[in-house]
Parts: sequence; structure tokens; C-alpha cells
Amino acid sequence: MIGFAAIAILGGVLVSLSRQINGRLSLSLSALHASYWNHLIGLIAVTAFGVVFGGLLTGDPWGAPWWAYLGGPIGFVFIAASSWAITRIGAAQTALLIIAGQMIFGVIVDVALGTSGNTVARIVGVALILAGMVIARATPQKGVDKAVGSD
Repeated sequence: MIGFAAIAILGGVLVSLSRQINGRLSLSLSALHASYWNHLIGLIAVTAFGVVFGGLLTGDPWGAPWWAYLGGPIGFVFIAASSWAITRIGAAQTALLIIAGQMIFGVIVDVALGTSGNTVARIVGVALILAGMVIARATPQKGVDKAVGSD
């Protein structure tokens, strides 16, 4: 279990790092261009990985339902939107909003599918995340007034 948790945490770190890198790229280009280059370089990387380690063309891609391929377009929108947001509201706020969105939709999916677990606890957890975001956003930072030059 610890190994799976470590992999999940590493995934979260890499998502945050990826958003930072693409946010920086979107400053030089645009969010759309940053998403394009992210996907193009990702395609090259996964192709190289598949050639070196094998398994890229195994399975039956035609056997999957059509909607199983919507992850690509959804990923494009996610990357473009987060590349745009991170340059405007910062890394921490963007990450918190992404996590909040994941949690809210995760609870909706769990409730819709009838997944076992405490629905009230899930809703309270999402509410706490949202409350934390509001508190973090509303708390004035030390030294901001001096940095702006309000002396």
C-alpha cells in the first residue's frame, strides 16, 4: 500500500511540475501552443518508450468503446486551461482548484455509481478543501503592502 501511495504522490508532484513548465511555456507562446507542444513532445516520448521497452502496439484498440478515447481531448483542455490559469493565479491556487475539481467530480461519480463509503464524509472533505482555498486566498500576505510601495 505504501508503494502505491508513493506512486500517487509522485504523480501529483509531476502534475504540478508539468503545470509549472507548461505555464512558463504559455508565457512565451500561448496556452493553446503550450498544450500543442506538450502533447507533441509527449507523443514522441511515449513512442520512444514503446519502441525501447515494447508493448506500445499490443491489445485491441478497436475493441474499446468510442468514449474511451475522450481522455485525449479532455487532457488537451486540462493542459491548456491549467497552463493559462497558472500564469494568472499562481501554482498553489491552480493546484488547489484542480484538486477541488477532482474531488467534487470524484464524489459525484461515487454517488452516481453507488460506490460504498460515507457520502457525508466525502462531501465534508470537499467542503474543507474549498474552505481552505477561500481562507488561503483571503489571508493577506506579510510584506505585500511594502512590496507595492504603500509607505
